[in-house]
Formats: sequence, C-alpha cells, structure tokens
Amino acid sequence: MLSNDEVKDGFSERGGHPVERKRMMQWSMRITAYAERLLTGLEGLDWPDPVKEMQRNWIGRSLGAEMVFDVEGHDEKIKVFTTRIDTIYGVTYLALAPEHELVANLITEDQRETAVDYVAQAKNRSERDRMSDVKTISGAFTGSYAINPFNEEKIPIWIADYVLAGYGTGAVMAVPSHDERDFNFANHFGLEKRQVLEGDMSNGSFPGKGGTIMNSGFISGMKMQQAMDKAISFLEEKGIGKGKIQYRMRDAIFTRQRYWGEPLPVYFKNNLPYLINESDLPLRLPEVDKYLPTEDGAPPLGRAKDWTYKTESGTYPLEMSTMPGWAGSSWYFFRYMDANNKEEFVGKTAADYWGAVDLYIGGAEHATGHLLYSRFWTKFLFDRGLVSIEEPFQKMINQGMIQGRSNFVYRKKGTNAFVSHGLIGEHEVSPMHVDVNIVYNDQLDLEAFKNWRPDLKDAEFILEDGKYNCGAEVEKMSKSKYNVVNPDDVIESYGADTLRLYEMFLGPLEQFKPWNTNGIDGVFKFLKKLWRLFHDQNGEWNVSDKPASKEALKSLHKTMKKVEEDIERHAFNTSVSSFMICVNELSALKCNNKDVLEPLLVVLSPYAPHIAEELWERLGHQESIINSEFPQAEEKYLTEDSHQYPVSINGKMRAKIELSLSLSKQEIEEAALADEHIQKWTNGQKPKKVIVVPGKIVNIVL
Repeated sequence: MLSNDEVKDGFSERGGHPVERKRMMQWSMRITAYAERLLTGLEGLDWPDPVKEMQRNWIGRSLGAEMVFDVEGHDEKIKVFTTRIDTIYGVTYLALAPEHELVANLITEDQRETAVDYVAQAKNRSERDRMSDVKTISGAFTGSYAINPFNEEKIPIWIADYVLAGYGTGAVMAVPSHDERDFNFANHFGLEKRQVLEGDMSNGSFPGKGGTIMNSGFISGMKMQQAMDKAISFLEEKGIGKGKIQYRMRDAIFTRQRYWGEPLPVYFKNNLPYLINESDLPLRLPEVDKYLPTEDGAPPLGRAKDWTYKTESGTYPLEMSTMPGWAGSSWYFFRYMDANNKEEFVGKTAADYWGAVDLYIGGAEHATGHLLYSRFWTKFLFDRGLVSIEEPFQKMINQGMIQGRSNFVYRKKGTNAFVSHGLIGEHEVSPMHVDVNIVYNDQLDLEAFKNWRPDLKDAEFILEDGKYNCGAEVEKMSKSKYNVVNPDDVIESYGADTLRLYEMFLGPLEQFKPWNTNGIDGVFKFLKKLWRLFHDQNGEWNVSDKPASKEALKSLHKTMKKVEEDIERHAFNTSVSSFMICVNELSALKCNNKDVLEPLLVVLSPYAPHIAEELWERLGHQESIINSEFPQAEEKYLTEDSHQYPVSINGKMRAKIELSLSLSKQEIEEAALADEHIQKWTNGQKPKKVIVVPGKIVNIVL
C-alpha cells in the first residue's frame, strides 16, 4: 500500500511499478457534520489571518443548487451541484468523475473500449495529482446523453479526471464559456461553447459574476443573483432540485494500514462491526513478526497469532487497521490538565479550571491537519458535556523558520586546489557547499576540511593573508547543503543559555531568520559580562548589601518595564537587547548591589535559566528561582527629575548643564548664564535675548 505522495502518474515513485487503486472499507470521523461550526468559530479566534483563511478554503462553503439531469434511454438520473445555476443555459456537456457510480452503465458499446481503458487509467491517479495537474487534459465520451430540464436539449456525457468523486456529487455541468477548465476541455475535444453572460470572450472564458444573463430563456436580462433565485425556484417547482449549501471538506479517514497506532476497539460478527466492552479496554497492540503487510495485502496486525475478541457467543476477528497520529494529537492537551486521573481522560474540575490553551505556537503547515482536527474533536467533546470549551487554542502565533546560512569553497577547475573567496575573480572555479561546522566567522578550518572527506585529504589552498575565506548564502537548512547546525555542538562550545538567547536575539518570533554563528560571540560575551557583575577582578564573589545608586535602580526598572511589555508582545528579541543595555550600564556604574542584581536575575531567568539559577543559589537562596515572584517596575525610579540642557550661543551649542525639571524659565535662564563654561563664551556681554524651552534647550543670543 502506498500513500498519494508515493504515486506518480499511476506508477510507484520507487521502482516504477503500476499502481492499482482499490476501494477499501475505512472508518471515518464525521467532521463534515461540524463544517458550519468550524467555519463560524474562526471569527472568535486570535489566530493569524492566513491560517484562518486556509481553514476557510479547506472547509469550502459554497452556496448553490443541487439538481438532477435525466439520461436519454436510461432510468438513472445524474445529480449535480453547482454554484452557478444562473449559467444553466450555457451547459454543453456533463462531466463525470472516473469513479462515478453510473459510469459503467452509461458507456455505450461503440465507446466501451476507449472509455473503459480511460477509466482504468484515470482511477489510478491520485486526487492530489488530478487537482494540481491543470495542463494535462484527458477524457472519454460515454456515448450517452443527458437532458437539460431548462431547455430539453440533449447534452453529451463525458468522463473527465478533473472531476473528483469526493467533492460535490462527482458530476459537473460544464459551462465552457464561463469556466476555465470546462473551456480548455471543450477546446481540446471540439465541444460547443455557448456564451450566456454579457462580456468579451476574445480572451477565452470568463466567470462574469455580477453580469447580465443572455441567451438563457426566462432568466435572460437578469443579474446573477436574481437569475439564481429564479432558477432555484424553477427546480423546486418541478421537483428536480433545490437550493443547497455544499462544503468542500470531506469526512476524515480515521484508519491506517500500519502497525504503530492505537488499535480500534472493534470486532466483526457476521461482517458487521461491534464495539468491544468498555471493561476490556485498553486494547493493546499484539506482537507481530514483522511490521509489514501480510502477503495477501492485509495490514500488519494480520500477522498476529490471535488477533481476535472473545464473547459469550463466540470468538471474532478484531479490526486490523490502526488509528492515525491525530487520534492522540487532537486532544492530548486535555490529558495534561489531569494526567493522573485513572477514571477519565480529564475531570470536570480540572477541565473547568484550565479551560482552553492560552497560547499555541506552531507552524501554518498544521492549519488543515492537526489544528482543524483539534477544533473538531473539542467541539465533539463539548457537545458530549465532557469539556466546557468549544475551541482548544484561543491565541496562535506562527513562529518563523530558522534558515540555514550556507558556506562555500571554490574548487579550481580540473584540480584539487581551492581558491579563497576574495581571489575567485582571478581563477576559473566552481562553488561547492562545505560543512558549516568547520567554518568559523567565514574562515575555513583547513585541517578539518581535509579530514571531512577522503577525496579532500590532499587538498591545496590559495589563501588570502594566510586565511581561507568562504562565501556565504542564506538557504533552507538541508543536509545536502551541509548547513544544518547541531544544537549540541553549539551548547558544547557556548552553553545552553547562549543558544537560547541567540535564537531569540536573531529577530522577531514570527519572521524567518537566517542562522549565522558569526554573531553568537556577542551573546556569549554578554553572559560573561553579567557574571562579572557578581565577581571582582580576581573572580571572587563580590555582591554588596548596600543600597544601590539612583542611576542603577533606574537602569534596572527601565529594563524590567521593557521586558514585561516585550513578553506580552512576544517580542523576545528586543528583551535580549534590553538585557545587554542594562548590563552595560550597570558595569559602567560598577554596580554590585544585591537590591539590583537579585531582581535582574529573576527577570532574566525565563531567557537564560541556567546562569540565573546558578547565581541565584550563590546569592544564598534555597528554593529555585522559578518559585520567586516576578518583580514589578516602579514608576518612581522611571520618572525623570532632571534634564541635561544643551545651551547654544548664537546657534552653536557650547555647553550642557544638568538642571532640575522643577525649575521655572527664569531660574533656568539664571542658572545657564551663571555657568562658568557659558560665561567664558559670553565674555561679560549682556545677552540680547535668552530663549528657554523647559525640558528641552536654552538658546542665548548676543
């Protein structure tokens, strides 16, 4: 058994063997029953708009009409769903999915060989291939005709693989003039194209939404919505159709034909499924000799010696498929709330206390998988009265990917000599990716390079100033590009705190960021400078219990306020910058006061927990720093009570003086004129004018 990704054009990607698609009995989760609630529930979520739009498109709500076409010479009727019933007079053929249940009955003898061959070929292409491949146009005529109930015209019935059995009814009323795929199909097979919407068709088909209807009998001259309403009324009066809301989303297949997964607690009696008794749960996976399907194609559980269930009436086979990964990932967060509960997956008290997950950080690639299934699962549990919330994740942030920074060496063509980046203009070279773990600040470790691969052991180098400088480029991290950074190596060289801080320092959480080890030294030096605040020049512990200076307290509380704001905004990169500024200011002030350093450690601990915990213990604390109360910034330390006034004479700044912000204009003027530096420039002259802007500047005009 192969997944869709392993099949290309009806053949296995590995080996090129022909693949046959077979219908298989599968268990499904009826997520379609929740389609409307899943759609409307998005409005109240604090999620990125692109993720919500992906779910809206996946659910695919369409407002249209469902109708039936009679088939000439047959009792069967073809049911069609359309969002554009206003174009009904433009229908020139019907297209059925190759898997449609009526295909076999509608193929006439004169078309049988061609049509049957086409169906066999088309059915073995995955739906994903058929949806994405818009260039390949293929189809086969059944030989049968349908009757358009609006004008009694005969229209040919075709089989086309661009129609999917799982969406809508598996049948399409084709309007080539106003649908691109229908237009291309009609062009390819020479079918009629009939314009029923006013507009210019010189460039091909056009949807014409909102346009005026033409060539359409009793709805001619109407606008789109009016024509749709009138056409739906006609269907309902004739009893051949009705207005309908359709969803693109389909029920989710809930079984996998593999070993690893939760076994389904179902047994079969006379080919009918029954649930095993609750008292017999949990049902555990059996031992098997191989984790492979059986020789006759049954799932791996078919290899178990006794995969059966015993009841009073007999012994019966158990379901051999297992549950998918999302069987657990859709609700695991509830189990975290009450992990030791032996009776329930979560108790009501715990569920009511914790509620929804406050913040979910994850990639947008989960939008139509895990995130959608979790929402569905939670709504189901809510309906059963087992939880008190309808939405599992109230707020979501999509974190940006850490991109790789590749390094290159340049092989001189036809040799095993490598040219340094700055000299490649002088030689004919070809670039080659090199392992970033043997490059430091873009300089190649020559010996490590020679030991990297056997073919490089005799490598020669053309150097710049005795060094080999590598080229660099930002790319996706990939083993083939040798730019994957092993966190263990970084931790070994710099420590876990450096790695944590540097990842945050690279940029905003939501943005894609290139990994560049060239900047990691700066973060490492910051942590060493932090360490020195607690020690003297000889490395001895040196923390004072004396009250800190006003300047030191101001630096601390300014940092505390900024970090608190950054945490709320998830702007961790600017928090790291604030820590660096604070440590620099405290170092300049030679601050080693406990009343500053202690709260600084608490604020820093979520970012650099290991060094914070170590210093916290050395301060004499018995409990972990994680149990300490997070300090609050106090405004009294942040309020400025003085200002450094730049004093200009005839437009040129000549001095700066520190004055209290409480002084009046007259007092500021007097203080400025009395300053010895200003008196040197005025040289006893009486100013013609003195301009004072409190809290800003002083300007003296002589």
